[in-house]
Order: sequence, then C-alpha cells, then structure tokens
Amino acid sequence: MRSGDDRLARLRSRAATVERARIARELHDGIIQAVMGVQMQLAALSTQAGEESPGVASELKRLDGLLKQEVVGLRQLIQRLKPSDLGPDQLVDALHEVIDRFERETGIATEFVTQLDRVPLTPQACREVTRIVQEALVNVRKHSGARNVSVRFATVDGCCVLSIDDDGRGFRFSGRLSQDDLEDAQEGPSVIKERVRLLGGELTVESDPGQGARLEIAVPVSSHAIHA
Repeated sequence: MRSGDDRLARLRSRAATVERARIARELHDGIIQAVMGVQMQLAALSTQAGEESPGVASELKRLDGLLKQEVVGLRQLIQRLKPSDLGPDQLVDALHEVIDRFERETGIATEFVTQLDRVPLTPQACREVTRIVQEALVNVRKHSGARNVSVRFATVDGCCVLSIDDDGRGFRFSGRLSQDDLEDAQEGPSVIKERVRLLGGELTVESDPGQGARLEIAVPVSSHAIHA
C-alpha cells in the first residue's frame, strides 16, 4: 500500500511540475511580450510629446518605469515557477545565477559571498534554499527600497546558514526575532517562514527600521544530508 502512495505522490509532483512549466511559458510568451509592446508604444508617445507637452511626457515616462518594474516582477515569478533540478553540486552556481539576474534586472547592487562549492543537502532542500533566496530578493525589490543587498552562504556548526542583508526600510519592529518570536508578533516574510519550517530550519530576522534588515536561515545538515 505504501508503494502505491509513493507512486501517487510522485505522479502528483510530476503533474504539478509540468503545470508550473506551462504557466511559466504562457507568462513569458503572453503577458510579458504584451507588456513590453505597451512599453515600446509609451516610449514612442513620450518622444512625440516631449517638446509640445512636457507634463504628458513626464507622466508617460513614469508609467514606463512602472511597466518596467512589472516586467521584472513577472520574470522573477517565471523563475520561481520553473522546475529546478538541483543537487548539491549545482546549488551554489544556481544561487550565483539568481543573484546576478536580480542585480541586472533591478539595478540594485547585490553581492554573493560563499566559500562553498558543494553543499551536503538533498535535491529537495537545494530547491527550497533557491526558492527562499528568490523570495527574499522579490521582497527586497517590492518593499525595502534598498540600494545594496548581500547574500552569504556557509556551513556553521552542522548547519547550512544563509543570510540576506539589505540597507532598505527594514521591518516594523526593531531588534532580533527568532521564528517563534516572529510567529507571536505576526511579523516577518510569511512565505519564507513556511519554507524554512518545511525544511526543519530556523529563521531569524534582525530589523533596524530605516536602516535595513537581515534574514538568517539555518538548515540542519543532519536532516537533509547527502554523503559522498
């Protein structure tokens, strides 16, 4: 009976992966292309209105900026939807790619610091770590107003430790809260809290309103270990 349950779970997972890939393709081929077409029209109208109607031209440029931000958001959503086949040998390179793309698309200065080449985590844990970084960067773009972001990844005391620092607005609270504290105060990024919980990890958020925030995620290697 257990074998049948496992087979059903694999089929459901595969079906969900196929569906996410389909949605990602449709977003890219449909909505993003349409929005970029509108951007081009706005740019042309702004040029035409430049001398005759400076106020109109300024508003068109503002709308163009909003559309550019939406395109960035859609592209980040597509990356989160795409199925990722990651293992301990690919995770660090995947994080480099996510972070480099974020910097290119947003103009926010972003650095990635790690001395790891390989992490002793299962493919599922590797995927979750990647999605946590993607979600954290989406939150930075949408909510923080940050100009600089630093992502660090290391192994410390039997845990893979991921930290994301930014110099933006911070959260509403001041100080350092554990995952339990965040739950009690109903603070912190809900999607990341859920992903960390699924990993059996621990999330800590440090906030200095107006100065920035730091997220630290510790994932115990013993729970997700792949041994050479």
